[in-house]
Amino acid sequence: MRVAVVGAQGQLGAAVVEVFASGHTVLPLAHADLDIADDRAVASVMARLRPDAIVNCSGFNDVDGAEDRPVEALNVNAFAVRALAGSAAALGAALVHYGSDFVFDGLATAPYTEDDRPNPRSVYAASKLLGEWFAADAPRWYVLRVESLFGFVPGGRPAKGSVAAIVNQLLAGEEVVVFADRTVSPTYIFDAAAATRHLIERAAPSGLYHCVNSGAGTWQDVALEIARQLGVQPRLVLRRMADAALRAQRPQYCALSNRKLVAAGARLPTWQDAIARYVRLVRPMVTD
Repeated sequence: MRVAVVGAQGQLGAAVVEVFASGHTVLPLAHADLDIADDRAVASVMARLRPDAIVNCSGFNDVDGAEDRPVEALNVNAFAVRALAGSAAALGAALVHYGSDFVFDGLATAPYTEDDRPNPRSVYAASKLLGEWFAADAPRWYVLRVESLFGFVPGGRPAKGSVAAIVNQLLAGEEVVVFADRTVSPTYIFDAAAATRHLIERAAPSGLYHCVNSGAGTWQDVALEIARQLGVQPRLVLRRMADAALRAQRPQYCALSNRKLVAAGARLPTWQDAIARYVRLVRPMVTD
């Protein structure tokens, strides 16, 4: 199978490239290879590569910046997906697009399912929801909602995101500022990539899937678990969402249920298990 990975140099994209490299022909596309905001370029590149599957790992992820740059956010997170779906339709290819927990308002008290109604509260969130809708224009499509992505691909760019920052601060003996009242379902990039491969290879039913590690916890819970895995004494500074001066509104409760994906045969370990695997991978590199 020929698999085009758009945004291949990003955190998730690099993991997808690595997971698909065994048994498939991977066609990695960095921004220098394809500007996905250019509809003509998308059509031309995909027509030349003729992939059997297109995995879109690109995205405008500056949540606060999207409030001031809405056109750019919409072009990358929504209209570019429409172009990719058009190419997938022309080629008869499957399309995978990654969504976000931000499409919800965060007012729930139990993990969101795919049947729960979105209610975006920011430009970024709205752009991500539009991208989900456009992805469905492909003949075979998968929208995988992920959140709080973490992971590191050896030889790739430095790990980024909240989990990576917490690991680095704990190992440095620094204070770690975390939200005590924001609930998340962290997603390990390699588990998300493995679930993606599972869906494509088994031609699972098209649709929307929550692709997160099993379980949920506050950022305080996550930091404490990381400290336990590292064997260090944490110095946590707890904050509340209401006290945060953020440009764009974030969902306070954004745990996602992955039961639909599990029912499709994709096993997603607990986020604690994923944290343990991540720590084993990065700790020697941080402490050397």
